[in-house]
Amino acid sequence: MDGNIAQSDVKARVSAAEWALREDLAACYRLVYRYGWDDGIFTHNSVRVPGNDHHFLLNPYGFMFREINASSLVKVDIDGSIVDGGSLGADADIIAAGFVIHSAVHMSRTDARCVMHTHTTAGMAVSAQADGLLPLAQTSLRFYNRLAYHDFEGIATDLDERQRLVADLGTRKAMVLRNHGLLTVGGSIAEAFQEMRYLQNACELQLAAQVCDNLSMPSEEVCEKTAKQFEKNGANQRANDTAWAAMKRMLDDEEPSYKH
Repeated sequence: MDGNIAQSDVKARVSAAEWALREDLAACYRLVYRYGWDDGIFTHNSVRVPGNDHHFLLNPYGFMFREINASSLVKVDIDGSIVDGGSLGADADIIAAGFVIHSAVHMSRTDARCVMHTHTTAGMAVSAQADGLLPLAQTSLRFYNRLAYHDFEGIATDLDERQRLVADLGTRKAMVLRNHGLLTVGGSIAEAFQEMRYLQNACELQLAAQVCDNLSMPSEEVCEKTAKQFEKNGANQRANDTAWAAMKRMLDDEEPSYKH
């Protein structure tokens, strides 16, 4: 099917609010690819569809992140059934593990409109460390005593893992899936993306610092103070939105096909 026809078909049958989210989520996938956080055709980012808390958008199985656009995203319900295959129609498919992880969060956290999950080398490396993320620098301190952990149970295809995953996440915005990868949530795609960017940077920082033996870490008092400062600043959605708008302008200039 011609891409422009597919775009027209999908855009015509969804609300303006959903289409705007489709464009943002497609931009998220393109940026994940640009930053090198993708894992081929695997891992996932999702967003809850406005007006229906039981439907959310996921990437279609078999597509590289650099290929994903607004019309190719697949709409599913919390039972894993495809509600709308987007431009792929009846040929659309999703990854089972993606459904389990994302549906778990969307079902339990009304504030988590967007969920991101990655398998980056740095993220997996830190997830395999017994002490998890260390308070090594300002970037890491954003997550001081505010980072959740979920023990590895095998590939996340068992529906009963959902209750344990959401119990471990609690009300936090970021989680390390031990021996697996990273997960962030946000009230918007912009917020979830920025949380992931900071968490990924903190993991990369940790691996770089661990080359040395004489690591220096701030006191607990300073760590907590810094985390609270981030919370105060993070409450202003303007920072997330401003950074997100700048990233989308870059995509608009260099690969506007994400909007198709």
